[in-house]
Amino acid sequence: MNGSDPDLGLFGPGSMAWRMHREPAMLLGGLRALIVQALHPLAMAAVVDFSDYESDVWGRYDRTSNYVNTTIFGTTAQALAAGRRVREVHVPIHGVDAVTQRPYAAGDPVLLLWVHAVLIDSFVTAYDRLCRPLGDGDRDRYVAEMVRQAELVGLAAADVPASWQANVDYLASQQAELQATPAARRALDTILRPPLPAWRRPFWSMIAAAALSITPDYALSMYGLRRPPLSDALLRPSIRIFAATARRFLRPPPVIVAARRRAAEAGSTL
Repeated sequence: MNGSDPDLGLFGPGSMAWRMHREPAMLLGGLRALIVQALHPLAMAAVVDFSDYESDVWGRYDRTSNYVNTTIFGTTAQALAAGRRVREVHVPIHGVDAVTQRPYAAGDPVLLLWVHAVLIDSFVTAYDRLCRPLGDGDRDRYVAEMVRQAELVGLAAADVPASWQANVDYLASQQAELQATPAARRALDTILRPPLPAWRRPFWSMIAAAALSITPDYALSMYGLRRPPLSDALLRPSIRIFAATARRFLRPPPVIVAARRRAAEAGSTL
């Protein structure tokens, strides 16, 4: 790339990352990820001890969404800066989990890998079941691409699953570590019933039910939940219609608008 070429970031318009994350339905993947991630007691301890997520629900959602969008659609410099900020925030976050009495640190590669792998699994599941089916090759391409995002928070590429099956196998290996602790259950309640004006609650209930409809069976079982019975017949088609409407009429985040402009300058499309 010479100095006059637009910076298309870590992925670019031909990537699976750009193709998948431009879809509004990926919000459901993010919610699913939070539900599953909370089952790791050490990851949850770091959130409880050093976060005000219960009193700043929407601020945390916004920061997480902005991070994902910036690292995928931003310039290389923007993505690297976002990763650097996350690593800096993680430095003072360490302690002892009150449930397991085990030490934790937000920058621990073990916890970073758990968070990353659940995100990848959740985004693939959301796209596959709420947008359009993915073939094995496209799943593998996406998982391999997202190793770049894992490196931003300090993980070594060699330690990160680079194929769909490797990611599935890793998550299966972690199930013995998981617990539906009181903190995890509070996090679940916050995800399903965040602070909202009354008129918005029915809409969020549909969003939450759709997220539960794609949550893995083992996680639902640990929380003592059942899959919403109308998920296939009603929820998923409704979410698809909502996502298609949002994609057509709502202005995308500024970082995606900027990515489209840079892609156009490079002769590509998003």
